[in-house]
Amino acid sequence: MSILKIGLAGVLALTLAACEPGAGPKQQIGTIGGAVAGGLAGSAFGSGSGRLVAVGIGTLLGSMAGGEVGRSLDRADRLYLERTTGHALEYGPSGVSQTWRNPDNGHYGAVTPRPAYQTPQGENCREYQQTITIGGRTEQGYGTACRDAAGNWRIVS
Repeated sequence: MSILKIGLAGVLALTLAACEPGAGPKQQIGTIGGAVAGGLAGSAFGSGSGRLVAVGIGTLLGSMAGGEVGRSLDRADRLYLERTTGHALEYGPSGVSQTWRNPDNGHYGAVTPRPAYQTPQGENCREYQQTITIGGRTEQGYGTACRDAAGNWRIVS
């Protein structure tokens, strides 16, 4: 399954989330993240046109779940998540989760970095897994971050 098709499905999900009355940035980010994760999960099933259907279903279900989680994350949650992700990518041993918890609302999560690697363009990158739990409901997401010229980690997928 091509990254382009999964990306297009994610853009479609984001567009749909933006059209929903009252959809804010948190929900839109959650929707796109969920759509991409769902599309990737769906791509592991079936073959040919069956795989395309699985990607579509995975994208739809992922965007719905991600939108709910995104809607529930507040500014403090995002700050805890961003700090933990940055620290895990910079200093975290591969496969070892680093956790965060918002004491005000009980939301929590973990970030688990994978081994660092260098792209053909010379960028240093790491894949990672994020888990977020809100109100007893846990969602997982996967991504890749690369270090930019200034030394900061930026999410690339």
